[in-house]
Amino acid sequence: MESKIIREKFLEFFKSKEHEIVSSAPMVLKNDPTLMFTNAGMNQFKDLFLGNSTIKFPRIADTQKCLRVSGKHNDLEEVGHDTYHHTMFEMLGNWSFGNYFKKEAIDWAWELLTEVYKIDENIIYATYFGGDPAECLAPDIEAFDLWKQYLPEERILPGSKKDNFWEMGDQGPCGPCSEIHVDLRDEADKKLISGRELVNESHHLVIEIWNLVFIQFNRKADSSLEQLPNKHVDTGMGFERLCMVLQHKKSNYDTDVFQPLLMKIASLSNLSYGKDEKKDIAMRVIADHVRAVSFAIADGQLPSNTGAGYVIRRILRRAIRYGFSFLDMKSAFICNLVQVLSEQMGSQFPEIRSQKQLVERVIREEEESFLNTLDKGIAKFENYIKVNTNKLIDGQFAFELYDTYGFPIDLTELLAKEKGFEVDMTEFLKSLEAQKERSRKATKVETDDWQELFTAQTEFVGYDNLMCEAKIVKYRKVKSQNKELFQLVLDITPFYAESGGQAGDKGWLINGDDKVAILNTIKENNLTIHITEALPIAFDSVLTAKVDENKRRLTENNHSATHLIHAALKKVLGTHVEQKGSLVNDERLRFDFSHFSKLSDSEIAEIEMIVNTKIRENIKLEENRNMPIAEAQKLGAMALFGEKYGDSVRVITFDKNYSIELCGGTHASATGNIGMVKIISESAIAAGIRRIEAITSDTAEAFINCEIEALNNIRQLFKNNQNVFKNVSDLIDENAKLNKLVEEFNKEKAKIIKSELANKFEMINGFRFIATKLDADASTIKDIAFQLKSQFNDLFLIIGSESNGKANIAVALSDDIVKKGLNASAIIRELSKEINGGGGGQPFFATAGGTNIAGIDNTIEKAKAFLK
Repeated sequence: MESKIIREKFLEFFKSKEHEIVSSAPMVLKNDPTLMFTNAGMNQFKDLFLGNSTIKFPRIADTQKCLRVSGKHNDLEEVGHDTYHHTMFEMLGNWSFGNYFKKEAIDWAWELLTEVYKIDENIIYATYFGGDPAECLAPDIEAFDLWKQYLPEERILPGSKKDNFWEMGDQGPCGPCSEIHVDLRDEADKKLISGRELVNESHHLVIEIWNLVFIQFNRKADSSLEQLPNKHVDTGMGFERLCMVLQHKKSNYDTDVFQPLLMKIASLSNLSYGKDEKKDIAMRVIADHVRAVSFAIADGQLPSNTGAGYVIRRILRRAIRYGFSFLDMKSAFICNLVQVLSEQMGSQFPEIRSQKQLVERVIREEEESFLNTLDKGIAKFENYIKVNTNKLIDGQFAFELYDTYGFPIDLTELLAKEKGFEVDMTEFLKSLEAQKERSRKATKVETDDWQELFTAQTEFVGYDNLMCEAKIVKYRKVKSQNKELFQLVLDITPFYAESGGQAGDKGWLINGDDKVAILNTIKENNLTIHITEALPIAFDSVLTAKVDENKRRLTENNHSATHLIHAALKKVLGTHVEQKGSLVNDERLRFDFSHFSKLSDSEIAEIEMIVNTKIRENIKLEENRNMPIAEAQKLGAMALFGEKYGDSVRVITFDKNYSIELCGGTHASATGNIGMVKIISESAIAAGIRRIEAITSDTAEAFINCEIEALNNIRQLFKNNQNVFKNVSDLIDENAKLNKLVEEFNKEKAKIIKSELANKFEMINGFRFIATKLDADASTIKDIAFQLKSQFNDLFLIIGSESNGKANIAVALSDDIVKKGLNASAIIRELSKEINGGGGGQPFFATAGGTNIAGIDNTIEKAKAFLK
């Protein structure tokens, strides 16, 4: 059964059971501080489990793109080495929100697997929660009894809390679960040992394919459990594993989900899959990782050095490294796999087809950049082992390769082994743990339980009102980085919560003389949360919620300006332009978009001209708050990739022939309110992604006045103040000529000093030791050092100098001295302690700077010790 048919049959089956079929949410999560990525099918329904949203459909089914590479669910290191773990995978799921429970979930799971998919019931095992005395939780006998109608008792197994009790996190909805496992071993293997002995024992052919979670408890901050008023079902079945079962394979990678990618990798590398295990692992890693990276980019997450972007970069670099080390792929090639992925999965996930060109370009640039970094890192490694004779790679150096050059530790170990070295793993792991601890401390947030005053869902009135009467529905205390804050939920709020790139509102909660500042407003699992440093005194009374009107109006101006800029970009650059992110607050706007070349000055000027023309036209805002999404799409409303839209959407229009967008943010009532737009920068942030930063209104006017004032001040410096450009240009040319003269003078000065120093040496243990203090710049000192180094093969040179109130030292060694074990970089690190500074460099030349000028003489004396 082809994978496409397997997916269709799942959705058709649950549609016949009155489930609403919904599309996959983006793989990159927004408005959930506990997760970077969707790591389970339930993530997009979290607000329903928490009771923060109205349940529109009590039964839902879908296939969800998931990514597991960080936190509790981290499968990264297993990927490629075994046959069934993946970073990106599809999770087929069905949900009940207070509707059906255990009986229907188990009955339908059995019906689908055995009657629709025709899986042999004799290979199926089920587990149930066996209880936990520590939490006073009894075994889930209800699930056990339900399974008995389908399976013999020897194939219904009790499981531990670890395996059979599912939790959303440290707090929140949770409950027992029942896993479905299949035994895919040959009959001869089954006779040797029963499958029941191998369930949940990480056997590659006795695997879990489906987990039925029965959510019936709420985990509180003190770890205690309370019964939920409504019970839910949350199931997740691994699509790739199901395909392996139904296609009678022994590995997920042998199914039609992965084979086209693997065949393409084999073709690009001129190798065959299935011939060499190390090469096969590399191909599996690459096939898995290109899926994860491609879908993340298509959903709007670009590789970067922080947060979710760093995770994506790390996955891609792992794939590049496997190709580099095991397939001898020394140039970009992973980008060529996106076409195969688009053909395979584009019908179910159209974003990978529409974003194919962007995904290819981003991956290609990342590949080329990292391959260059790999070369530099390997060169650094080679230099390191040249001057280290103890055959042990320092753990801190291995960590530097890992942290700075992206070297996985196993690559460093591989390089070390080839040279007869070992890596000090104890020291490496210490450095790694120290980094993780720093990261944990920086991000650690502790939250108390919500204190609920009454039950209500927040009504947002901020499109029409900036002030209203409100009551606190619930509140909780939050501790972050030793700071204590409060999070409040109101029954009615005029405060816009940070989302869609627009900053959250600030303002006040007022009750008589008591005025509590709202520091920010955020969205979390569909809750609008107001952040304060204190609770209102009468927190259970009616309060006045008042938005900071000035900040809101300026933010609205900037948000509306992004819509006008977006439309202008399409007119000037072409219809391929798509929004890839934005940031809008009361000070400025930032707009990221897809385009493959730098904007020219004339293009920027034309974009500004179009936008400012639309501002002067004072176009009134047309707002439709509840338009069916199909109707909005017919109008040509632009949507943002990576956003999840409901059946009804809010449509913002500034001239139906100019700008129509789906948007939940707040906007100026007319374009004239914006005043003007001034683009202050345009730059690249990734392959095929450009960024515009702009200012509007008073800020733009102040910026222009400041620029004019600066220009007038420059004019006053010249007698001929009408042609400032020529005057400045002439001054730069004259300065360049003078600099050239100074450079020539310094070279002559260096020759003279070098000749003098060549005769001022002291022989120590057969080495020519030269030490001096000079009044010279860094370039001159380096020039002198290299001249002397080339003249003598036994030179140990140290030069001290002072500039701008700081101490500087330089150490140069002849190549012969380096070969004997001395290292200028190591020496300079030790000497720099005397000047209260630090430095580094290469084995033959290194420099350092510090604050203690008086310590320069000590460094010269201390340097002799290295020769003695």
